[in-house]
Amino acid sequence: MGIFERYLSLWVALSIAAGVLLGNWAPQGFAVVAAVEWAHVNLVVAVLIWVMIYPMMVQIDFSAVKDVGKKPKGLILTLVINWLIKPFTMAALGWLFFKGLFADWVDPQSAGEYIAGMILLGVAPCTAMVFVWSQMTKGDANYTLVQVSVNDIIMVFAFAPITALLLGVSNIQVPWETLLLSVVLYVMLPLLAGAWTRARLQRRRNGDGIDAFLAKTKPWSIVGLLGTVVLLFGFQAEVIIEQPQTIVLIAIPLMIQTYGIFAIAYGAAKWLKLPHNIAAPACMIGTSNFFELAVAVAISLFGLHSGAALATVVGVLVEVPVMLSLVYFANRTRHWFA
Repeated sequence: MGIFERYLSLWVALSIAAGVLLGNWAPQGFAVVAAVEWAHVNLVVAVLIWVMIYPMMVQIDFSAVKDVGKKPKGLILTLVINWLIKPFTMAALGWLFFKGLFADWVDPQSAGEYIAGMILLGVAPCTAMVFVWSQMTKGDANYTLVQVSVNDIIMVFAFAPITALLLGVSNIQVPWETLLLSVVLYVMLPLLAGAWTRARLQRRRNGDGIDAFLAKTKPWSIVGLLGTVVLLFGFQAEVIIEQPQTIVLIAIPLMIQTYGIFAIAYGAAKWLKLPHNIAAPACMIGTSNFFELAVAVAISLFGLHSGAALATVVGVLVEVPVMLSLVYFANRTRHWFA
C-alpha cells in the first residue's frame, strides 16, 4: 500500500477537521458553493467525485468477464453477499438503531436520512480499494478483476431498483428522476469513460501506458476524495459542533454491518471449501463499499446538508481501519483453508 492508502483514515479525519473549522469560520463561502447546482446535482461536488472515480474505472478490464465461468463458487459467493444479503442487512440495521435503539437521541427526519445514507452504502459494492485488500491478502489478482468487473456490470442495472425498493420500504420518498440521473452520471458514464480510456491506452502503448496513466491520475483522485470530505463536513459544520455524538451513532451500526457481513462471507467461503487466495478477496469485495458512489448519490438525492450525505462520509472514516483489521484476520487464518 502507498502512504495514502495506508493512512487513509488519518487523511479523512484531517479533512473532516478542516471542513468543520472552515465551515464555522467562513459559512458564506460554503453557501456559495452549495448554490452551484443543476437538476439537484451540485456541480462542484460532481466534478470532485468524477475526478475521484474516473481513475478507478480505468483499472477495470471488462475483457476479464470472459473468464466468468472459471471457479464459479467464489464469484457466486460475492454476488450473493453483495446483492441478496448486504443491502438488506444494512437497511435492517439502520432501522434497528435509528428507529429503535437511538430513537430518543435523533429526531425522526435525521434518523430517516441516516438510514438512507446507510442504504446507499449497502447497495454500492466496492470497486477500487478491493484491489488493495486483495493484494494484502495475497489474493488471486486475475480472479479479483473478474469479480469486480461482473459486479460493476450488475451495478449499472441493479443499483437504482434496489435503492428505490429499500428507501421505499423505509418510508423515504424516492425522486426517481434524480436517482436515475445519479446512476447515469456516477456509474454508467464513468464506467464507459474508463473502458474507453483503457482501450486507447492499450492500443497506443501495448498496455504499458495504463500503469503510467494511473500513477499520474492517482494524486487527483486523492484530491477529489479529500476535497469532497472537506466540503461535506463544511456544509454540516454547525450540526456537527452542536451534535458531535452523531458521528459516533452513525459509526456503530456501520461497524457492526462490516464485521457481520465479513463473518457471513468468510464462514460461507470455508463451507464452500474455497482456496484462501479466492476466499479472502471474495469476502473483502462483499464487505467493503463503493463509498464514492454512495456519497455522490446521497448528495444528489438528499442534498449537501443532509444526514444521508453525512452518513456516507462517516462510512469512509469507518471503512479503512475496519477493513485493515479484517485483512489482518484473514492473513492470520490462512491455515483454515486448503
